[in-house]
Amino acid sequence: MPAEPREDSRSLGRYRDYLCLLARLHLDAGLQSKLDASDVVQQTLLEATQAMPGYRGQSDAELTAFLRRILANNLADAVRRFSAGARNTALERSLQAGIEQSSSRLEAWLAAEQSSPSEQAMNREQLLRLAGALAELPADQRKAVELHHLKGWSLGEVAENMGRSRAAVMGLVFRGIKKLREQLDEKGSRRSDEV
Repeated sequence: MPAEPREDSRSLGRYRDYLCLLARLHLDAGLQSKLDASDVVQQTLLEATQAMPGYRGQSDAELTAFLRRILANNLADAVRRFSAGARNTALERSLQAGIEQSSSRLEAWLAAEQSSPSEQAMNREQLLRLAGALAELPADQRKAVELHHLKGWSLGEVAENMGRSRAAVMGLVFRGIKKLREQLDEKGSRRSDEV
């Protein structure tokens, strides 16, 4: 079975929304007012681009794992920079594990039992489309959907975090999921029209 072609460093930008989603989910609440997730992602993409000449991965799954590791390191660096602390390897491992768990939840949310390389590639493409569609949601809907579905928080925990009632959060999640489905259906039909 031939390996998938290696990613060209110029096309790493297609992972931006995916990485932003993971960064938003794992950026410490205390840092969110000081640091934008997109800044961490920009640094991640820059470092990945610089590392591409020595990158030896062959599959899209290896590339996304590589990008997640760089992102976790950059998030840990940001925490250290803003807390003026020394290197904390436990924090770095915790961020890496959290990012991997969120990525797994995201992939599981899309589908799952796809085993052939073409099905895995389609799933990875859907993952990137979903991250892009999430980025287009209104901020409150996006946050409610991400916390509930991707971090696995209960509606009560999301409501407490957002300072809203449980019913209000249920509405945000419902409207967010509905809008996501519409966006993904629209993007999917646009892609099939282009082929």
